[in-house]
Amino acid sequence: MTKKPPALSDLRREIDRIDEAMHRLLMERGDIIDTLIKVKNTQESGSAFRPAREADMMRRLVERHKGILPLDTAESIWRTIISTFTFVQAPFSVHADMTPGDAAMRDSARFHFGFTAPLVTHIGAAGAVAAVNASKGDIGLVPATSASGAWWQMLEAADAPKIIARLPFVERADHPAGLPVFAISHPAEDAIVRDVTVWSVRVSGWTAATGGALGPLAEVVAVPDKTLDGAALLVSVAGDFEHVASALKKAGVTVRSHTLVGSHATRYTVDARA
Repeated sequence: MTKKPPALSDLRREIDRIDEAMHRLLMERGDIIDTLIKVKNTQESGSAFRPAREADMMRRLVERHKGILPLDTAESIWRTIISTFTFVQAPFSVHADMTPGDAAMRDSARFHFGFTAPLVTHIGAAGAVAAVNASKGDIGLVPATSASGAWWQMLEAADAPKIIARLPFVERADHPAGLPVFAISHPAEDAIVRDVTVWSVRVSGWTAATGGALGPLAEVVAVPDKTLDGAALLVSVAGDFEHVASALKKAGVTVRSHTLVGSHATRYTVDARA
């Protein structure tokens, strides 16, 4: 015999039960965060953002995700939960360089940090970095391909903010907030993830053609410096920087200086249909 389908009223009661359970769990999470604030005295530290822990959480989310709920929605919900409770621990603002376009950067900021944290807009990466530098725990968002001046040189000083993440972390071709951006903040040492290191490099003898020498090894953003017949480079590399230095030398480029300006987790790539 054909099994009788459940009544709509019964299904709606189940949905109400699940909704209430999710709300209670969120409030329970809030209680734990409240205790965490007291234990860690988070208000007295720098940025409460924890890129290493967040990367691990997002990997686990993707690995367990299944069913009809789009991954975009699940990721957005978790991002909002993480960012909101981070804000509760230590309030922060998001400073975004709107140079690539208001819509793309705004989508990235809101997708990754929700609506609780204030969004402060800047025209140019330098303004966003300067605002983060003057703060205790704010976040800056700068396009990962931005070459509007060597803004990354502002990160070279030991006490300057650093690149702590590259977003989106869960990468796919149809990501709703797919603009590649660097997240910049004053990092907590125990929160740093160093899968990929990011370097501010000053070179002589640079030409556009020599950039191809680094293609297999690193991601590079270059700003030519005509006065020195060289360039300022932002180099992201998984592994030893010496491999990059060696490749540059073979291409006839002289490395004048290289300074670590941040690091981030290796991006997690998933099928676009996930």
